[in-house]
Amino acid sequence: MPVACGRLIADGVEAEWLTPRDASVGMAILYFHGGGFRMGSVTSHRDLIARFADASRCAVLAINYRLAPEYRFPAALDDALAAYGFLLDQGFKPDGIALAGDSAGGNLALALMLALRDRGQPLPAAAVLMSPWTDLAATGASYQSRAEADPIHQRKMILALAKDYLGEDGDPRHPLASPLYADLAGLPPLLIQVGDRETVRDDSVMFAQKAEAAGVDVALEVFAGMIHVFQMFPEIPQARDAIASAGGFLRKHLHIRAGEAAQ
Repeated sequence: MPVACGRLIADGVEAEWLTPRDASVGMAILYFHGGGFRMGSVTSHRDLIARFADASRCAVLAINYRLAPEYRFPAALDDALAAYGFLLDQGFKPDGIALAGDSAGGNLALALMLALRDRGQPLPAAAVLMSPWTDLAATGASYQSRAEADPIHQRKMILALAKDYLGEDGDPRHPLASPLYADLAGLPPLLIQVGDRETVRDDSVMFAQKAEAAGVDVALEVFAGMIHVFQMFPEIPQARDAIASAGGFLRKHLHIRAGEAAQ
């Protein structure tokens, strides 16, 4: 998997380009890593992002947005807006940009699109969201029904991460902090992938239902037996299938044709 990596500062934000050998001209994916807004980095997610770039045949700009509790909401969103503006300044067109993210990064991808829409700015072509954390109030029934099956997240932990991100008096139902509570009309096509064992499963299911009701073109893929962001484990067949599906979705919406590569 030949993917070149290069670090840079994107309008004040630490970032890294991950570019596959056959990357298409004029297309970019802006990627946001997960980690509950408190941990994670491009380094921790580099392998996943590289496989994402390879599957989509597209260069990926991944950013190290500021983390809580030192930098609380909306610092991460401000960094996402800056990175998107950087891509536009570099000559990328909105219909040649897609977003992607896992867990808190999926939240951030959605918040970025909502903020752009509310500001009357052009939206990207599409977004892929892996186990997106859309509800910082953690109201989904899966927090109870999947509690014994999920080896990673329990509701108490999720609420503690939310408090770190929002601050003591922050509103977990703020639409740019919890996209589940936003007006979703006008968002571009979305692909949402989630594992059925996740306590956070219903963050995806409820969001997909609400997005569809708002007229958004949304596809939800629920993977039986899978845990949170299972795509990080390439040895799992379902992870390979999910990345392949995401790559196909992005190539479709970025209009990347077979064999199209950088000149």
